[in-house]
Amino acid sequence: MTPYSLAFYVDVVTTGTVLGVGSADSPERVTAVLGPRFAEGGFDDVSLFRDYGLAEFYWHRASTGDLWEGHHVTLQVHRLADRDRGIVNEVLRARYGRFAPRLRFEKLRRLLDRRGVPLVEVPEISANAPYFRTYWQPRVQVGVSVIGTHGEYSTPDRLRVGDVYKIHVPMTAREVEWRRAQGASATTAAP
Repeated sequence: MTPYSLAFYVDVVTTGTVLGVGSADSPERVTAVLGPRFAEGGFDDVSLFRDYGLAEFYWHRASTGDLWEGHHVTLQVHRLADRDRGIVNEVLRARYGRFAPRLRFEKLRRLLDRRGVPLVEVPEISANAPYFRTYWQPRVQVGVSVIGTHGEYSTPDRLRVGDVYKIHVPMTAREVEWRRAQGASATTAAP
């Protein structure tokens, strides 16, 4: 993996933003930074997403007359394994260069450790365990999902154990506590 694309991931996990735009930014602000090339959709009149290839931004609103409120950002790192050059937005490519088809979690973690940016493992949602493992960067509330073990129909064939699947912002302290409570109740419920 090039140092440039690694720098991108380190920037995202350290700041919780993509080129300075985050989950709370408006659709207009995100487009001003990432450019006008995106796929757009929604599930109804009160939800919106913009897919910039690697990065997806999501918004919601209470009713059609309200302003969009940022909900979350997901980096679909697993898409890189398809080796489609179009997956990485032109703006990201211009800034960070070539992106490798896989992101090894241990390499990312070592770089973050050197910068004093901790990643804490949190319990996986039972539907995803043991196929995925999740790590949390508490300062800016970033979640990193990693392939934990290969499972037919559960994990992408093109990824290996230890590859980053996706990066999600925000992963709130409330979600982490919920995951911990679910993990604790599953442990106590086991015979």
